Amino acid sequence: MKDLYTFDLSSEAAIQTYQQVQAAYRAIFDEINVEILVAEASSGDMGGNHSHEYHLADSTGEDTIAHCSGCGYTANDEVAVSRAKPQDSIDAAVASSYGVWRGITKDRNTLINAWYPQDNGGRPNLHVVKSLVPELDTSVHETLPLWEAAVESPETALVNIIDGRLASGFGKIHSKLSLLPGELQDDFIGPQFATSTSANGEGLNLLALAEGDGCPRCESGTLEINKALELGHTFYLGTRYSKPLEALVSLPEKPSQPIPIQMGCFGIGVSRIFGAVAENRADDRGLNWPRAIAPFEVAVIPSSAVNDETLAFFDSLTSQSFDAVLDDRKKAFGWKMKDADMTGYPVVVILGKAWRERNVCEVQCRRLELKEEVAASDLPQFLEQLLQKL
Repeated sequence: MKDLYTFDLSSEAAIQTYQQVQAAYRAIFDEINVEILVAEASSGDMGGNHSHEYHLADSTGEDTIAHCSGCGYTANDEVAVSRAKPQDSIDAAVASSYGVWRGITKDRNTLINAWYPQDNGGRPNLHVVKSLVPELDTSVHETLPLWEAAVESPETALVNIIDGRLASGFGKIHSKLSLLPGELQDDFIGPQFATSTSANGEGLNLLALAEGDGCPRCESGTLEINKALELGHTFYLGTRYSKPLEALVSLPEKPSQPIPIQMGCFGIGVSRIFGAVAENRADDRGLNWPRAIAPFEVAVIPSSAVNDETLAFFDSLTSQSFDAVLDDRKKAFGWKMKDADMTGYPVVVILGKAWRERNVCEVQCRRLELKEEVAASDLPQFLEQLLQKL
């Protein structure tokens, strides 16, 4: 990992530092030449006010990212929301319209029913549920045993969280719904609560994200859902740690009133980048590295034995600051070409018959699907322009 911690005197200065580090991270990924999705993310156990993840879209990824085609809104599905679809498409007066997900809080004193439109076909957006019940334990997958123990306590409460499209019918039909599973209906003696609106008074959208959902930030955009590999994470921690640790600083204007420092935490997975880029760029012929992290940016492969002329040509390239390697191994030419593909050099320069007879090289770049003959005298300029694209 590349780790960084920052310390500022005010929240305004800390946010400015946060933005500067974000800009540096974007520059790093631009240099590597990989397209990054900068996604709003959960701060998780790290805590703090907000955070962002830096993702490479790839079907093998363990994260799911929502991205708006219009305004650019991007968020991890742990925190992403979508614009609710029209309510008139759901009959809230019919029990079959209701799907339920059951949860419990970390202290085991609150049972949660999340009621969502049944045609969603899966579990609801737990970020929305957790925004209303912050102590929700999302690590629990089998809730029934915990509910069976919890209903025996009069201090246990039941909270029904209702999707806005079902809110109009829930009060009329809730007696027909399974508010508690099986025999627990008769055992529960605690208080019950219900809500169908968010903190700002809007109707809840509990449906899990889906391709084509409306963007929550703009009217015209729709969400694209991508699997992605996380390469970095930035956190604005604020006083999450400095307050309890009493990490205080005195300012000259108020020396008698020390204040907690404002913190930020930042990290890039260096080794993770190599694995992610290797996975993302590889094809059926082998690896395909970007210039910035390739073992060498140019591989020179002669089709015949290396001689003084070959070495002089190679020295002329390296003397002009090209990061090149000469494959002088006593192997067949075809074997060397396959090995170059497997290794994933950005550019391969072949010294074949045309080079021996006319001083002309063949330049290949798999990423750009390029194969072109170039005079040896023009090669440095040609390579420089080509490598800038990689």
